Order: sequence, then structure tokens, then C-alpha cells
Amino acid sequence: MSITARVYGYPPAHNAGSEWMLHSMLRPLAARGHRVTVWLSHPGSIDKSYEIDGVRVVPYQEGIDFAAHAQKADVLLSHFENVPILAGLAKARQIPLVVICHDDFATSFHNAAGADLVVYNSEWIRREGEVFYAHYPHEFLPRRTIVVRPPVIAEEYRTTPGDCATLVNLNADKGGELFWQLAAWTPEWKFLGVRGAYGQQIMPPPRLPNCEVAESVTGKEMREHVYARSRVMLMPSIYESWGRVAVEAFASGIPVIAHPTPGLVEALGEAGIFAYRDDLNAWTHALLSLRDPKNWARASRRAKARSAELSAAPDLGLWCDAVESLHDLRRRKTFRVESPPKYNGNGHSPGGQGLSVS
Repeated sequence: MSITARVYGYPPAHNAGSEWMLHSMLRPLAARGHRVTVWLSHPGSIDKSYEIDGVRVVPYQEGIDFAAHAQKADVLLSHFENVPILAGLAKARQIPLVVICHDDFATSFHNAAGADLVVYNSEWIRREGEVFYAHYPHEFLPRRTIVVRPPVIAEEYRTTPGDCATLVNLNADKGGELFWQLAAWTPEWKFLGVRGAYGQQIMPPPRLPNCEVAESVTGKEMREHVYARSRVMLMPSIYESWGRVAVEAFASGIPVIAHPTPGLVEALGEAGIFAYRDDLNAWTHALLSLRDPKNWARASRRAKARSAELSAAPDLGLWCDAVESLHDLRRRKTFRVESPPKYNGNGHSPGGQGLSVS
């Protein structure tokens, strides 16, 4: 099959969690022998086509022929702001459309209406989607929906934990302000702040000798530069539809302290240590409790168990099978039977056999 995706950015230049989730889903399709091509809709730092794990990526600078190539695809795929464009192309050319919903925003659900396959990144997003679509006429509902939790290949992230309390992405929504408050109130800990791929980064106040700021790294470098230096992962995010960084950290048995967003609660399960992001005392207490080696060891065992549980989930197989099933749908869409022909007076049909091939 020819699978064509249109998205804003892609690894390794664009390192947001949604894009790494997408890449984790496209890799196994490429491994099954399908031709997977990603076309970027925004100029990035890489201006030449490249391949990553069997997936071909065409940068915006080389993407002038996107529409011509896309209309020959067996499946079109997108997420976020590119969905409406691909939905129009899919409808015009009768190509099956796949949409990935990474959040519970009304715009995301609205844009995915009528898609042939909608992928929710968690059970709670699926529930929110079902509530949203309950108000839609039947003909606008997605033809099929599945849940694929952001896939994390544990062995690609597993390492020996370090000694820092770490936050990835220092913007305000991810908890940048709380991070520096914690650093000031718990000098017993070393703190590592990793610059994020997006958002205004909050820099440290002066005279905090227990802090270090590291530059953003690609997903493939997270094991060496982030998790190998981390003893605890901090996720005081105001919004997370899942929590990929937490699950990556779990692969090494790194405990995670998190604000209880619906996504983080689902992702971390019983392994999570939860504290509300506006409760500095709760975060301070949680960090200090993990200074005790016995407490840390118990939390680490729970983290590894949750990692193993998520790794055993059949999501990727279900995903690949769902995409491959769209091949038959493509054939049914391409060869469609029109309304019965009208006959003229001499018994002949001016419209041929009534079968059109688009």
C-alpha cells in the first residue's frame, strides 16, 4: 500500500510528543512493506528529503508536488491543522482517510467527522469523542474508531537512572515555574531542566546552584541525555492527553510525579505519584520522600511493571491491521455503481453500463 501523511513537522527536527507518536505508528507499517511517505506543511531546519526508520519524509521546501502524489495514495493520514485539507482531497479522490486525535478539543473531533478511521490516543479521549459525536447525524460519524496509546519501544529508552529531578519542556503549561520553585525549596536534589520543542521557556532565577538547563534533544537521544541523568521525572503539566515522557521514563524504572490530568492518570496508572500543580507542599513532600532509597525502589518497581504492561498491549498490531483493511475500502470507493441507466426509445442505454471508474 501507498500511505501518505501530511503533518506540520516530523522527527528528528520536530520533537513534540504527537510527532513521535505518529512516527512510532508509521514505523511498523513501513516494516510490513508499505510505502510510507510524510509530507511536511511547514518549513523546518531540514530542507532535503530523508528517510527515518523506513519512513520517507518530504520537507516543505520540496513539497510542491504534494497534491499530485497524494491523489495516487491508497490511504491518506493526518492530525491537527492539516486534517481539513486532507479530508477535502480524500473526499474528492475517494481515498480512505485516517485521522489521529491527540486531544479532546472540539475542533479536532469536528475535523475528524466522517473519516474512515479515527485513532484516539487514550480511552478518555475516546470517551470524549463519543460524547461529541452523539450530537452528530449518523452520516458524519467516523466509519471506525480505535484506541492506540502512544507506542513506546521500551528497549530504545531503557538505561540506568541518574541523580536528577527532571522536567522536559520548561514552558509555563508544562510546569516551568513550579520546577524552579521546587529547586529553591529542595536543595537536596539536583535539577535538570530540558528545553522544549515549543512554547516560551521559563529560565531559572539567579543563585540556584543545584540546577542545570540542557538543550532540546531528539527522541532517539533522550535515553543518553535525559533518562540516563534522571532519578525522578516531573510532569506538572496543566494538560496532557497521555504522557509519553512518563512512559519513556518508566522503561528505566524512573518514578514520575505528575499533576493528575486525565491522560496522565490513565498513562501512569498505579505507578504514578500524583500532586496538584498548585500545591507546592505536596510536590516538595513527594520529592523528599523519594530521597529515601526504599521509597524510591518501591516506586521504581511499580514504574517498570507499568512499562511492561503497556509494552504488552496489542495496540500496534490492531493499528496496522486497521490501516491494511482500508485497502479493500479504497477499491470499493474507486469502483462504484451509479444509479440505473435511462433507456431511450430504441432500447439502448446512452449512459453505457452504469459503472464508472474514478
